[in-house]
Amino acid sequence: MQPKRIVEFLVYLAVRVLICLVQAMRIETGQGLARGLAWLFCDLLRVRARVVDDNLAHAFPELSKSRRKQLARQMWEHLFLLVLEVAHAPRKIHETNWRDYVSLCGQDRLVRLLLSGRPTLLVTAHFGNFEVAGYVLAILGFPTFTVARTLDNPYLDHFLNRFRGSTGQQIISKNGGYERIVQALAKGGTMSLLADQYGGPKGCWVEFFGRPASAHKAIALLALDNDAPLAVCAARRTGRPLHLELRAVAIADPRRSDAELSSVRDLTQWYTSRLEEIIRRQPQQYWWLHRRWKDTRQPRRRTKQAA
Repeated sequence: MQPKRIVEFLVYLAVRVLICLVQAMRIETGQGLARGLAWLFCDLLRVRARVVDDNLAHAFPELSKSRRKQLARQMWEHLFLLVLEVAHAPRKIHETNWRDYVSLCGQDRLVRLLLSGRPTLLVTAHFGNFEVAGYVLAILGFPTFTVARTLDNPYLDHFLNRFRGSTGQQIISKNGGYERIVQALAKGGTMSLLADQYGGPKGCWVEFFGRPASAHKAIALLALDNDAPLAVCAARRTGRPLHLELRAVAIADPRRSDAELSSVRDLTQWYTSRLEEIIRRQPQQYWWLHRRWKDTRQPRRRTKQAA
């Protein structure tokens, strides 16, 4: 093995040992551990502290610095709880008891779409526990094709995708997977995507928390080109770890939507605004770590678009 592969395998072993320890402890104990790790990463190590505080300051200018610090700590606790829930989900949630952990809201119209045979796009954000949401949807009989970035560590990537696919979810690599996406939609498949990722300087620029943010054009293009309804969904934690609410927030159907959602930018702005509404209700469950609002466009182009 090459030295790089040896290091990657050792990291993988360390992660597997850590997950075994997490699975061996009560989930309530894990919640206390998550709270301690949140203090460590937020207050002591100050990991990405400037990015998080800058994002929160722009998104919620009315909040004091102490309140932003509290939100940042709660966000870190949420991230560690997410890992805890992913570790425990395969052992605790199954076909006969999922109602003990998951509640469904606004599902009637979404279920009709998923059963219609039409291609469907489910978009969400780095909010709540989107990993467990895909796992549970497949348990309910609605396995999705999920677009995800391939991890740099191939052993960790295989391990994570094994969890994602354990109930029928199929993973499509974010890089180079466009043909598989088109084929899946052509067969009436359901595609699940994280729609709050930076789309680069040539992306579709929309308003997100009052600032320009670049979004990928592909999501709206896939919906419009394939006559596919686009549903904005969220999986928020409702209190105790592993207790989630899956909600279909809004649905845009190309067959029924008015002309205002017939362009890529308008549809992208629509679902981005819906995601913002979700996040504003429980901002502690969003990943404020991302450099979501970086703007590397040339000044001339930026001024022309604003005009």
